[in-house]
Amino acid sequence: MPTILIIDDSSTNRRIYSKLSRQLDAEVHVRTFENPRKALDWLADHSADLIITDYKMPLMSGAELTSAIRSECRHREVPIIVVTAYDDQQYRLTSLQAGATDFLLSPVDHVEFLARARNLLKLRNQQLLIARRADLLEMSLNAKEQLLRESHEALAQVIDTVPAMINATDREGRCVFVNAHQAAFIGREPAELIGEPIETILGEERGHISRRLDQLVLKTGRPIPSREEEVVAPSGEHRIYLTSKAPLTNGSGEIVSILTTSIDITERRNAERRLQHIANHDSLTGLPNRVMLRDHLRRELARGRRGDQHFALHFIDLDRFKAINDAHGHYRGDEVLQRVGEALSKLVDSNHTVARLGGDEFAILQPDIDRPDDAAKLAEAILTLLNGDEDGPEALKIGASIGVTLAPLDGTDPDELLKNSDQAMYMAKSLGGGTWRFFAADMRPRASESAQLETELRGALTRREFVLYYQPQVDLRSGKVVGAEALLRWRHPQHGLLAPDAFLPLAEETGLIVPINEWVLSEACRQGAAWEAAGLGELRIAVNLSPIQFRRQGVERLIETTLRKSGMRPTSLELELTEGILLGYDEHIVTQMQALRALGVKLSLDDFGTGYSSLSYIRSFPLHRLKIDRSFVQDLGSDPSALAIVRTIIDLGHILHLQVLAEGVEEEGQLALLRSEGCDEVQGYYFSRPVPAEAFLAWLQERGEAGPASAADATENRHAGPG
Repeated sequence: MPTILIIDDSSTNRRIYSKLSRQLDAEVHVRTFENPRKALDWLADHSADLIITDYKMPLMSGAELTSAIRSECRHREVPIIVVTAYDDQQYRLTSLQAGATDFLLSPVDHVEFLARARNLLKLRNQQLLIARRADLLEMSLNAKEQLLRESHEALAQVIDTVPAMINATDREGRCVFVNAHQAAFIGREPAELIGEPIETILGEERGHISRRLDQLVLKTGRPIPSREEEVVAPSGEHRIYLTSKAPLTNGSGEIVSILTTSIDITERRNAERRLQHIANHDSLTGLPNRVMLRDHLRRELARGRRGDQHFALHFIDLDRFKAINDAHGHYRGDEVLQRVGEALSKLVDSNHTVARLGGDEFAILQPDIDRPDDAAKLAEAILTLLNGDEDGPEALKIGASIGVTLAPLDGTDPDELLKNSDQAMYMAKSLGGGTWRFFAADMRPRASESAQLETELRGALTRREFVLYYQPQVDLRSGKVVGAEALLRWRHPQHGLLAPDAFLPLAEETGLIVPINEWVLSEACRQGAAWEAAGLGELRIAVNLSPIQFRRQGVERLIETTLRKSGMRPTSLELELTEGILLGYDEHIVTQMQALRALGVKLSLDDFGTGYSSLSYIRSFPLHRLKIDRSFVQDLGSDPSALAIVRTIIDLGHILHLQVLAEGVEEEGQLALLRSEGCDEVQGYYFSRPVPAEAFLAWLQERGEAGPASAADATENRHAGPG
């Protein structure tokens, strides 16, 4: 049963190291001490297989404790790990000189702790195994001198079973023993190497180092702590070994040879390197991540302090990634991110650092710039790359907003540079995207305001600060109100009534859009049921549904549950979907839409003509209505092309047995043109601005419309196809 001794003045560290140590072996015995002197007292009567000590302790340092432990002969070969929070070569050198075996940097990485401790316990077990067998053999030799040769061969056979390379050299560096594992490494037999200089086994360079270390053992009479060395096998393969040296004495206590043991730890080191790579690279693109970028920024800042080097940091946010991700799903989104990473890497030289920070955010560290124009040229090149004009499946047309900081002008530490470039990027995005901006000091207050707005938005639902406004939808033939669109507003305690544009982009970015959307749906259905109960008839209520919400599994169950709780008829609910949801034929989307239609819920396509309009996907989905975007309606009287587009959309809708509703009607002339072109329904300021529920009801009463159900039914059936 292995015994692990832990010395640390921190109870937390002792608890953590103890817990980790018990993972090494089911039967491990762990002994902990806060006071290093009490640990020495315990060692006077006991022994340990592995000692783990903190470096900086009140009563004595880890180096002093190590030296005291090594002063006892029976503890000279016990592995000792020194844990220090100081990544300083002097601390390590002091501990090495005192006899430390290995080091760990605090806070301790758990994987590294287990790997190193397990390896040292294995080494200790092998040392004890060899020592015990050697002791037994020595007793046998002392008892029966005539069995010397047989016993020597038995010892060699025992050592040959150990999975390590073992050799012993005399004071002149000649081999007096070589085990089978060591000999096989160079393709020789053990007997052939007896009497050969150590260079025959290790080669000139390693042999020279081994001789110098042997002299150190002969001089001090003490073992040398294990050290790592890289070895090139005859096959050319690079292997890593953990090598230790210890003196071998004769009956009179004189050192006659040096025992060298080397354990192959290549696989452990490779695993550690893989973990290091994972910790510093993005798993999707293989690019450096934020951690590695921060290290590179720190390195460049240090270079700048030593000389006159300047560099730029480009913070890149993809403008249209969210639309692609919503339309095609995460698999396609991941492909786009990988292509962007590859394209950015090819755009710059190898001395640049291209990193993915997370989501759709990338960064490029541009070193050794002479003037701001150098950074400006690269920013323009990035925009050109991500707004490719060429056609084809490989073209990148995703767009980007870029914020640029110059070091050391805009920051003297990595976090400050990242924060400031992020703020500059948001400034570029607020200008409509597709551009870049240098950081300026006046951007800081704006970023602070955005962070404050996010905090307030998170509590708005709980504080009941959201409210729905309603804008009427009018049938052009009858002139009756057949529906109302529910539009979200935020009654902000300080800023007053806020329109969706002021906070919904932030809600989508933070994920708050999902609970907000659910509240809007619930409140609109509740209000619709209340109006119906008040005698207004089956007034259609239109609710905008976020792409994020719609692409979630089970949206039809959410709608069904909301309708049941509110008491609203399914035929009175209309869900307005954006073109981004429907882009690309997605079986999951079709299934959800068909399930909603089966419930009786109506589906409309909002802002038609502004996005990815395609006749093929309109035909593929079970829609009821197309909504013409207000941008076309506003230009009806002045732009012939706008009238042509509106006419085409109306004709297309009717051919496909869909109703057509025009948004943004503000003038009599617009209304007349839409009526003449055969548009079914309209909404806009010409009739009413969006108003609270009470004001909407009063507006209806002023018009004398108490029951628009018959008009609604007539409108629904005018162009609707079967089903």
